[in-house]
Amino acid sequence: MPTYVSLLSWTDQGVRNYKDTANRSEAFGAAVQKLGAKLLSIYWTVGPYDLVAVVEAPDDETATAALLQLGGVGNVRSTTLRAFGPEEMDRIIAKAAG
Repeated sequence: MPTYVSLLSWTDQGVRNYKDTANRSEAFGAAVQKLGAKLLSIYWTVGPYDLVAVVEAPDDETATAALLQLGGVGNVRSTTLRAFGPEEMDRIIAKAAG
């Protein structure tokens, strides 16, 4: 399944509700699962982003739906990157090499 890395920044609302962040991450994991995806890991970070979430989803549409649901709650904004594992990268290189 494709992997997505989401860099999350708290909104003003998210900062005000920081005490609920662990519960919110569990709710996000459950919501993602209902869409057929999986929250692999979530990390609270120091630096330009407040959290990093790693999600597996069957396709871009499912990943986008999950992140729209997350953003719609109003606690975070996201920047999402499609991540490629070693086997996927090998296939990409094979295609590029012709």
